[in-house]
Amino acid sequence: MTGKVLRDGAIIDPSATVKPASPEGKPTVTVLDYGSGNVRSAVRALERAGAEVILSAKPEDVLNADGLVVPGVGAFETVMRELKAVDAIRMIGRRVAGGRPVLGICVGLQVLFEAGVEHGTEAEGMGEWPGKVELLPADVVPHMGWNTVKVPEGSKLFQGVENDRFYFVHSYGVQTWDFDVVQPRMAAPLVTWSEHGGPFIAAVENGPLCATQFHPEKSGDAGARLLRNWVNGLRHQHGRTA
Repeated sequence: MTGKVLRDGAIIDPSATVKPASPEGKPTVTVLDYGSGNVRSAVRALERAGAEVILSAKPEDVLNADGLVVPGVGAFETVMRELKAVDAIRMIGRRVAGGRPVLGICVGLQVLFEAGVEHGTEAEGMGEWPGKVELLPADVVPHMGWNTVKVPEGSKLFQGVENDRFYFVHSYGVQTWDFDVVQPRMAAPLVTWSEHGGPFIAAVENGPLCATQFHPEKSGDAGARLLRNWVNGLRHQHGRTA
């Protein structure tokens, strides 16, 4: 491996593909820093889950970490604009194409879909999954507080917390799922649902790309377990034991 290594472990050579493990052997996680607001709670929750975490938008940190977390608060169109400003769309695409884990949270889930409609304006998303983010058909929005989820069989992300409640704060969501598996050997994504005025997507597990509409970092013990499940998956990917 080539490239000068900084004190925090980041590789200055963008052609390098693997960020060195932390001295404690922890998987490395970059929380994408693109102006999404206060993400320190996510950083602390991931650290408690067993990861070596940095907050950064530097290409060497985004591309080389074992895992990337994409947080998101605010409007769909604004988040997309801020992601583009730091070249995050391309970098997220590179990670997914290379099978490198990415976890989106809240609006970080929404922007992975084709489009978002807020206040009558439609904005283009990343298009990783089909579907449109729209206002929830509920008498009261935002949907704020704890809610149950319906987890599909075989979920690794929700292992051990299938029957728990998670913390949501959102007014918009994806309310339909229509994903065609184009390759016979391609596993269909696992979709977790919740309800507020009607069903909406609470989480998706799709190979290296996972996302949650709720905030695991604000979801108490259940959220902590979910993040540990994800971090442990990073360990197993590189042959490390939990």
